[in-house]
Order: sequence, then C-alpha cells, then structure tokens
Amino acid sequence: MAFTAFASDTALAPQQEPTKRGRVALLLLLPGLAYLAVFFLAPLISLILTSLQRPAEFGDFGQYEYAFNVDNYADVFGAYGGHIVRSIAYSSAATVAALLLGYPLAYFIAVTLRRWPVWQGLALTLVIAPFFISFLLRTLAWKQILSDEGPVLGFLQLVQVLPDGARLTGTDFSVIFGLTYNFLPFMVLPIYASLASLDLRLLEASRDLYANAWSSFWRVTVPLSLPGIISGSLLVLIPAAGDYVNASLDFLGGTGTAMVGNVIETLFIETGNYPEASALSVILMALILVPVAFYVLFTRTEDLI
Repeated sequence: MAFTAFASDTALAPQQEPTKRGRVALLLLLPGLAYLAVFFLAPLISLILTSLQRPAEFGDFGQYEYAFNVDNYADVFGAYGGHIVRSIAYSSAATVAALLLGYPLAYFIAVTLRRWPVWQGLALTLVIAPFFISFLLRTLAWKQILSDEGPVLGFLQLVQVLPDGARLTGTDFSVIFGLTYNFLPFMVLPIYASLASLDLRLLEASRDLYANAWSSFWRVTVPLSLPGIISGSLLVLIPAAGDYVNASLDFLGGTGTAMVGNVIETLFIETGNYPEASALSVILMALILVPVAFYVLFTRTEDLI
C-alpha cells in the first residue's frame, strides 16, 4: 500500500510541475501582452476601422462615420500610386546603399580592429554618435551642406562633375542620401554583432583548404554574417519606407520627391481626410510586411534580430 501511494505521488509530480511553470510564465507575460494590446493592437484596429469610414450623411464637412467603405483603398491607390512606388524605390535604394557602405565599416570594426579593443570601442562610439543629435537637426545640416551655396555642389561644379545650374537638394539623390545617412547605423550595428562573434579559425581553415581571401570572404564570412545583413536590411527598409522628413520640402526633398509619409501627413494634418490617410497607412504596412515575410520564410536563419 505504501509503495503504491509513493508511486502514484511520483507519477503526479512531473505533471503538476510543468503546469505550475506554465502559470508562472503566463503571469510574467501578462504585463507585456497587456502593453502590446493597449499600445499596438488597439491602435491598429482603430486605424483599420478608420480606413473604412465614409463621409457622414448628416453632419458638417469633414465628419466621418464608421462603415465598410473599401472604396477608400481604391481611391488612394489611384491617386497616390506614384508615391507608393517612389517610397518603395527610395527605401530599397537606401537599403542597398546602406549595405554597401555599412558592411565594410562593420567588417573593419569587428574583424580588423579586434586586436585593439580601445580603437574598436571608439569606432563603435562614432557610429552611434549621430543618435545623440536630433534627427531633424542632422537632416537640416545636410540641407545646408548640399544646398546651392554649399561646399559640396560648389566643389562638384568646380571639377566639372556637375554643370552650372545643377542642384543636389530637392532631387532623388538628396532624398536617398538622407535616408542612407540617417539609417546607416541600423545597418552597421547588426552586421557588427554577427561579425564580432565570427570565429577567425574558420577563416584560417578556409585558407588551409587553398581558398584565397576573396573566396574565403564570400563562402565563409558572408554566410555567417547573413543574420546581421537580414536584420540590418529590415531595420533600414522599414523606417525608410515610412519616412516623411527627408523627402519634405523643408528638408532634402522637392516638388517631385514626396513619399507616402508626406501624403499621410498632409491628409491627416492639413486636409483632415482621416479615412484615406488611414487606408494609405494600412497599404504601406501591408507592403512592408512582404519583405519581412520573405526574409522570415525563405532565409532559413533563426537569428533575425
């Protein structure tokens, strides 16, 4: 009898322990879940519902009522399709430019400066130093540098790279340049994190297998740093697609460089057309989710962030 009772107690103990741990884990997750529900899920639902509103039949101009008006999406596609394409093109170009500039910089800091920790820390500090200055101030500074009276345009005209009368601000180049500059640290830091954990003995092994430096870089270093490349690309692409500062007329943009963010700002603040602004925001989010889903499903890597 005693042996039977002892056996039954030991059989129940392992079942009760996971249940208790599950409850504790759930309690620990509740604050985070509540935060996401209040500050993410609720605004998202409100945005979707607002995007389906229609003008009120009985009310003042600019008042809207909840409905299932999917025509808002067709209207914004027809009216602002060019802005959507421009936003995707600008953000994609900025992501590629940030990768081309950020990877060599991250490699230099993580691999070349590994033997000198002091210089490595100083280089990392210089990468994140722009974050201590306002985003707007940095963009305004580049507006002055790239202006018609600025040193960059003057030098390029002096060496006859650009003709007289050419401009840098208000062009596609200036907007892409501003996006690349402002979001470059988001590309450098994840790639640095991947390269910093790189085992240099693997590179030595590739050399022992008669691989030259170029082959070793493409077949060993780049695949091992792929999680950083993916994370950096997402961290640049997502905010760049929704940016409205660089393309603004008050900063680096011009009359033909407006992005989706500029249109949403105008619809929300100036015209008060909340349904179309919300519909455009939902469309932008859906388009951004496409590369995110592609990365998650087809890159076959677990360390995305």
